[in-house]
Amino acid sequence: MKQEEEKLTGLPENAFRELKPGEVYNPLMSPDKKYPEVNLWSVLWGIAMAILFSAAAAYLGLKVGQVFEAAIPIAIIAVGVSGATKRKNALGENVIIQSIGASSGVIVAGAIFTLPALYILQETYPEEITVTFTQVFISSLLGGVLGILFLIPFRKYFVSDMHGKYPFPEATATTQVLVSGEKGGSQAKPLLLAGIIGGLYDFIVATFGWWNENFTTRVCGFGEMLADKAKLVFKVNTGAAVLGLGYIVGLKYASIICAGSLAVWWIIIPGMSMIWGDSVLNQWNPSIVATVGSMAPEEIFNYYAKSIGIGGIAMAGIIGIIKSWGIIKSAVGLAAKEMGGKSNVEASMKRTQRDISMKIIAIGSIITLLLVFLFFYFDVMQGSLLHTVVAILLVAGIAFLFTTVAANAIAIVGTNPVSGMTLMTLILASVVMVSVGLKGPEEW
Repeated sequence: MKQEEEKLTGLPENAFRELKPGEVYNPLMSPDKKYPEVNLWSVLWGIAMAILFSAAAAYLGLKVGQVFEAAIPIAIIAVGVSGATKRKNALGENVIIQSIGASSGVIVAGAIFTLPALYILQETYPEEITVTFTQVFISSLLGGVLGILFLIPFRKYFVSDMHGKYPFPEATATTQVLVSGEKGGSQAKPLLLAGIIGGLYDFIVATFGWWNENFTTRVCGFGEMLADKAKLVFKVNTGAAVLGLGYIVGLKYASIICAGSLAVWWIIIPGMSMIWGDSVLNQWNPSIVATVGSMAPEEIFNYYAKSIGIGGIAMAGIIGIIKSWGIIKSAVGLAAKEMGGKSNVEASMKRTQRDISMKIIAIGSIITLLLVFLFFYFDVMQGSLLHTVVAILLVAGIAFLFTTVAANAIAIVGTNPVSGMTLMTLILASVVMVSVGLKGPEEW
């Protein structure tokens, strides 16, 4: 059946504001009509975008420790491709492409913040630790599935019940790109041009070395003197990837990240040298034998200041859980009501308000947790029932709580605080598992 092209006039006036009492929001894609959405075209392009941006997110995350949100560039590419191929009513398909592709950075981020540590430990203790691709794949797969299942019940709360009350900055920008794209695919041209310029820039730096990617004040005599005497160093990464990351994150949060870096390098490091200059601070690392004052600023950062930053990120994760507690109760209450509802209610529900059944989500979550339990028991914990039970409780609890934190953060600031949540998970899991008797070889 050939489908006629529907002309879209733009988003409704009440798309981004709170609804008045009794006011109804009529979405751009009518709930009473059917549109091409999930099909071979959208799924294949979505997978292609997920693969491409997973590689990009992994590279950037390992390089600078920050993963970008890929929704906006993927939306631009989807619009450009649909416009170039003259597809009709492509908005629904573009939404699916963007949704599949934008999931690329989530699992990648959790993996790149932990897997390097596992491989470093394996290199240090080759006889005690062995990391296999199967373990990495299974843990990432089960963790991703569990996170998706836990997130679905929050959809109605954030999107419908809280309509207009959260800014959703990235989703708002993505929506504008997708909607404006129905008028043509010209929005992909700036992205293509930016990619060419950024690629040439990094190619020149990496291949010909015309300038150093990392600028530091040590390049001049006065800067060297400041570093040696006052422990003051100014560093800037001039790579194209970092510049693009700052643009995607936005001025506000790029400024916060910059302020945090300046606080560490210009306040904490010189301050530690002034206060504990003649002391050897090695209570948690006996291999440190030099005084703080005799260390270079980079050494003070590696031994002390970096740990302070990690502690700050971990505390941000705790604060996020506390602030999201009301959201957790509201979303769980809505999910419980649906669990007790009748099946004929869903049949009469509009297309845009239809979710996967809570019973399916509950069964899927239980099956996933059982698979995680078996994976822990037979592989990770090597047959220890106590450690497996404690670990599965930690996984279920932390995954549910941090799903809420991530959803709330994305709704407010448009970015997922995955680094802080990962570090908080590692710290909490380590403390709990050690307290129940999990230990490595005695020679560690």
